[in-house]
Amino acid sequence: MGIKICGAPCCWGVDDVNNPYIPSWERVLREAHEAGYRAIELGPYGYIPIDIPRVTEELNKNQIAIVAGTIFDDVLSEENYPNLLKQVDDICSLITKLPPLPREPGQRWATPYMTVMDWGHDERDYAAGHPGCAPRLDEKGWHQLISHFKGLCEKANSYGVRPVLHPHCGGYIEFGDEIDRLAAEIPNELAGFCLDTGHLRYAGLDPVEWLRKYKDRLDYVHFKDIDEKVYEDVLSRHIRFFDGCHEGSMCPIGKGIIDYKAVSDVLQEIGYSGYITIEQERDPRDADNSLREVRASVEYLKGVGYDI
Repeated sequence: MGIKICGAPCCWGVDDVNNPYIPSWERVLREAHEAGYRAIELGPYGYIPIDIPRVTEELNKNQIAIVAGTIFDDVLSEENYPNLLKQVDDICSLITKLPPLPREPGQRWATPYMTVMDWGHDERDYAAGHPGCAPRLDEKGWHQLISHFKGLCEKANSYGVRPVLHPHCGGYIEFGDEIDRLAAEIPNELAGFCLDTGHLRYAGLDPVEWLRKYKDRLDYVHFKDIDEKVYEDVLSRHIRFFDGCHEGSMCPIGKGIIDYKAVSDVLQEIGYSGYITIEQERDPRDADNSLREVRASVEYLKGVGYDI
């Protein structure tokens, strides 16, 4: 397979830069190198500094590159939209000047990518994984969300960065009807997709079916796995998505409920080439176990034919 495996800071519990327990970005890069990675995502805005010389030095020291930057914020709010445009400017001005990754044979778009996710709404956060009771946007709200997605994607494109839309549990793009409508209203010329096996499964969708369904939009992929016992317990309670992750709803690849043999087969079937990033959202107070569990995910995937 022309596929390379990468990492993400969320495997060290880095999702909220204001969380006092998150490990330093220098530690994450060092341990990502120790895990065997040659690439990692930038993580949430403000985690790795917008400082080209300093970040380049750390990346070179750890023989690692940045595969993608991330917009993970409230895309719906009109008041937050100027802040998001600044985030895109800052992130793209950094990632386009860092040591690049090679382009794999058959890879549609060169890295680094810009993953764009809507996040930050209590009414959806508590309804993550529950399509039947999650509140949906009205037409005005939906069109505002789409307009903001388009503007952020246009801004990333202006830097030569390929934006990829990422459905995320607890945001306003999570369930099948929302993904389909997003795909219909934002053309491939403007943005591709980053589908996440874990978020799809958490939302009640079959990852194999959805990877196949959007094979022509699939520019980038996230892998994660779900602990069935914790997942079922979390869904039985009124709990935020990341609170469930802090309780262990996500686990190393190959130890959960997702059939990664079937996922591997469908990626071969559709001819996917390029980069896949392992994620395992967790409590940052458990970051001392991150390297061990990242290595477990890497070793499992190497055992079924993937490369890093």
